[in-house]
This record gives sequence, C-alpha cells and structure tokens, in this order.
Amino acid sequence: MRAGAILNAFALMEDFFRQLADDAPRWNFIWMYDDRQQGKVLSGLWMTVKLSILCLLFSVAIGLVGAWLQGARSVIARTFVQGYIQFFRNTPPLVQLLFFYFALGQFTPVVTGDDGWTVEPVISNVGWAVVSLSFFAGAFNVEIFRAGIEAVPESTVEASESLGFTRLQTYVYVVLPLAFRVCLPALNNNLVNLVKTTTQAYAIAVPELLYHSVSIWNDYPSAQYPTMLLVFVSYIVLVAILVFGMTKWESSMKIPGYGT
Repeated sequence: MRAGAILNAFALMEDFFRQLADDAPRWNFIWMYDDRQQGKVLSGLWMTVKLSILCLLFSVAIGLVGAWLQGARSVIARTFVQGYIQFFRNTPPLVQLLFFYFALGQFTPVVTGDDGWTVEPVISNVGWAVVSLSFFAGAFNVEIFRAGIEAVPESTVEASESLGFTRLQTYVYVVLPLAFRVCLPALNNNLVNLVKTTTQAYAIAVPELLYHSVSIWNDYPSAQYPTMLLVFVSYIVLVAILVFGMTKWESSMKIPGYGT
C-alpha cells in the first residue's frame, strides 16, 4: 500500500513538471520526468562526490607529508617542497589540469583493449583530474599544516625528544595532533575551495555534474535555467555538508586553553 502511494506521488510529480514545461518553456525540468536525463544528473552528481572525496583525501595526505619534509635536515628535500608549493600556488588550477592531461598524459603507458585494436591510457581523464586537483590543493595544505606545526610550543617538542621519541614519532604522536587543532579552520576553507574547483574537471571531459548538465541543456535548450539552478543548489548542499562535518570535528577536538 505504501509503495503504491509513493509511486503515485512520483507519477503526479512527473505530470506536474511535464505540464510546467508546456506552460513555461524556459523552465523545463526535464530531468524530473525523463529517465535518461535523470540518469545523467545522478551519474554526474555521484562522480562529483567521488572526485571531491578522493581529492580531499590525497590533498590532505600531500599536505601532511610536505609539512613534515619542510622541517627535514636535507636541503634538497626542503628545496623540492618549496619549489612544489611555488609552482602549484602560482599557476591557475585549470592550466595545471590541462598540462597534466594533455602534456604529461602523452607519456603515460597504454593498454590494449579487449578487441585487440583499441588502446586505453593507464591513467584516465578522471585519474588526471584527481592527480592535478590533489596537487593543487595539497600545496596550500602544506603551508596550512606548517603554520599549525609552528604554533606548537618548542618546549613540547623538546619534551618528546627527551623521552626518546624520534623525529617522525614526535611529528606523528605529539606535534601533528596539536597542530591539527590549529589548522582546522584554514583547512576547512581550503577543502571547500577544492570541492568547488572540481567543476574545472569539465575541461578534460570528466563526466561530473557540470559536464552532464551542459550536455542536457545542449540537447534541450529549454532546460538550461533549471539545470543551472540544479548545479548551483547541488554545490551549496555539498559544501554545506563538508562545512558542517568540519565544524563538528573542530568542536570535538578543542582543548580548553589551547588553540582557537
């Protein structure tokens, strides 16, 4: 009985949006009643979520490793990290994306398809988008974590070393947990910016939400305004979820009398 009521509600909703498209041609919510266009929207949204999660994880990992290497005794390691930061912070992310995909992509190995004729690159356009955007956001994360590490009192580091901790153990078990609490507000801002930057993957035909949305309104110009509204609202929701989670995490990690 309940399943039937739900199906009836969906049918009424589809009829409503069909009628709306007839009455107001500029507001054709075609993905509300056309299964094929609906599939495009859901597929694009899922790709956007996956792309965002992968880039968030990899960029944070890059930031943690880079911040640790900035304090290394090796001049080569410190110079390498500084060069990486300057390169990715001072060039547009779209240019980086195109460089990775079109320039470096030419040198990646390929594998032969099942038909024995076609060849496919080992790293797809989605893979290059993850690599490029992760390195871009990671450059900012390195500096964010570095600032957090420098906020940890030197006496705390000396105390851990006096207990026999190695430099890596001091970083992982003492410095990093304290630095994370200081870094979270700035890290939150950078990760929000990263989620919004994933739209640039459209330039190399990654089938994310914007890519599918453009294909919808190219096929159905009357659906342009509703689909643009869909993209706008979708990113507001995604960013809101991320901000809510980061804010809750920040509140749970606060130490009275320490940090922000």
